[in-house]
Amino acid sequence: MAARKSVKKPNVSADELLEYYREMLLIRRFEEKAGQLYGMGLIGGFCHLYIGQEAVVVGLEAAAEEGDKRVTSYRDHGHMLACGMDPNGVMAELTGREGGYSKGKGGSMHMFSKEKHFYGGHGIVGAQVPLGAGLAFSDKYKGNDRVTFAYFGDGAANQGQVYETYNMAQLWDLPVVFVIENNQYAMGTSVQRSTKSPALWKRGEAYGIKGEEVDGMDVLAVKEAGERAVAHCRAGKGPYILEVKTYRYRGHSMSDPAKYRTREEVQKMREERDPIEQVRDMLLTGKHATEDDLKAIDKEIKDIVNKSADFSKESPEPALDELWTDIYADDLPQETA
Repeated sequence: MAARKSVKKPNVSADELLEYYREMLLIRRFEEKAGQLYGMGLIGGFCHLYIGQEAVVVGLEAAAEEGDKRVTSYRDHGHMLACGMDPNGVMAELTGREGGYSKGKGGSMHMFSKEKHFYGGHGIVGAQVPLGAGLAFSDKYKGNDRVTFAYFGDGAANQGQVYETYNMAQLWDLPVVFVIENNQYAMGTSVQRSTKSPALWKRGEAYGIKGEEVDGMDVLAVKEAGERAVAHCRAGKGPYILEVKTYRYRGHSMSDPAKYRTREEVQKMREERDPIEQVRDMLLTGKHATEDDLKAIDKEIKDIVNKSADFSKESPEPALDELWTDIYADDLPQETA
């Protein structure tokens, strides 16, 4: 096994570092379990796993405040867990059960939580970007100092609606952080083959939008960049673009064998750049935790994930009359004469 690169000293407290480790590990173990359930036929349709990209959302959630919003694409389970949504409800939705966040009607791609300000995974490529600007417009209109994180991938970065949204967001100084989760391969084509200008964050320059590129395999680097982006937005300076260079270990979805890259490439990333192992090394070398401490955390996380799988199996199928619920808002204003 190749030697892992040495890691920098953390610029956060030991408790914070442990919390980031715990959150990333929860996402990793949850996604591994979801992959198992998919293989057993308990999860139908599409299922896009977040394995390898955990540092992105954990780092950015560390920069967020209560009331900030987030909206993302269909690779969304990690975002749900990172913002505090219940693993039981997420897993039950994956299996299409009544106990899920969308009562079993949304599945992997379409879950929402008003309580956690999570405005969905979305199945249409890039569609969540203008929705994210709309959420930010609402906050600017209300003057409540909130920020929206609009996540999308390197594949979606070529969508026309993204650039229409950039223009609107900068024109109206909207408090939105556009997060490009560049995992290098979009749906299955390398960004080097599909994109003439691979520095995706620089595309905002045409609209005067500030931004930067950040190492998405380093949770502390993501947190630092997230704090800069959020401060920019809260100061009323308009949108900010973060291109977070990350890497997914699995294919685009569970049905993708990922033959467009070599096993050696994936293995090299796992051995040298894994975001969870980097934090693990910092905890151990800094004597913030022992091997036994980390084993105990792993056991705790596995118990949480196993319970979520059991809950998803035990939760009943949604009743047929649920097809007619949650279609219209109950409190639409009445027309006046």
